[in-house]
Amino acid sequence: MAMVSMVKPSLFLRAEQPLAHDLPAGTSPGSSSSRRRDLVFIVNPRGANGRTGREWKKLLPYLRFRLGSDCNISESLTSGPSNAIDITREAIREGADAVVAVGGDGTLHEVVNGFFWGGKPVSKHDSKVPRTTALGLIPLGTGSDFARTFGWSNDPVDAIERLVKGRSRSRIDVGVISKEGGDLHYFINVADIHLSAKAGYHASKYKRFGSLCYVIGALQAFFGHHNHDLKIRVNDGEWELYPKVTALCIGNAQFFGGGMRITPNAHPSSGNFEVVTLQDFKWYDFIMKLHRLYNGTHLSVNNVLSRSAFSIEVEEVVGSNSIFVQSDGEHLGFLPRKFSILPSVISMIC
Repeated sequence: MAMVSMVKPSLFLRAEQPLAHDLPAGTSPGSSSSRRRDLVFIVNPRGANGRTGREWKKLLPYLRFRLGSDCNISESLTSGPSNAIDITREAIREGADAVVAVGGDGTLHEVVNGFFWGGKPVSKHDSKVPRTTALGLIPLGTGSDFARTFGWSNDPVDAIERLVKGRSRSRIDVGVISKEGGDLHYFINVADIHLSAKAGYHASKYKRFGSLCYVIGALQAFFGHHNHDLKIRVNDGEWELYPKVTALCIGNAQFFGGGMRITPNAHPSSGNFEVVTLQDFKWYDFIMKLHRLYNGTHLSVNNVLSRSAFSIEVEEVVGSNSIFVQSDGEHLGFLPRKFSILPSVISMIC
């Protein structure tokens, strides 16, 4: 299929097929006996302060060498915020075998949101085509927290080898965030509330400093921070009062904030979130217990609660419209919100 026709020609550029002398002995372009897979690579060239774009240019020849003999490779460089969402939707509608996010957790977040439209999964135009579009990932951004849950390294060559073997797929869960009268928003990694979300909001302004942005964001978030009483309803049950909440994290996967293992029991194929609540933490608590937050042993600390849930609603007891909400590092506004899981809704190349 002609992938260039998916969207405007300026968005999709067909990657060149490898030349005969670039291929292993005894092979030729298109010599695979099976149908050629259509892979769409969505790249944020400005990611990681421009490093993603530079690394992608270096990586592309190797990608063509490893995949070009049995895959149609299309690349699309995003032009701004939310562009990856639109490109993903078009690729799925045109019947792509896989959409591969190239970049950090922000790019992956947008691609995942592109798998949905109007509260439903996007479907291909030709309903007679039986295959579904899979999700792939080449981590090349500031943070690659989602990949850590699977034990994947930050080496893009390893990611390409997963795509080469890409017949192995795993069904994964996705979280959906809703508010009365608002649009639905999807996340694949971790959604969080209050201090951690505020730290993420500030960190996003310092990404030019690499992973140090998370430290700067956390320090800025502490200024003027106050713990708040929240109302929480789990699995559509009774409302519960959680006093002096410092942060509340809803994990579909385990890591956020550049390697902090905040929801250590979460996994995107479990069918449930792990919800971790930190209550009545002071600034010195974070300094003393930071190593526990990174290695995932904080669940035994006083004032830390973990529970499993397929849905959770969170509201302020006294409305201030100042409690930050984010998902996958993207600022979403303020409480109230409801978080629900969509089990096994996406097929991921593993």
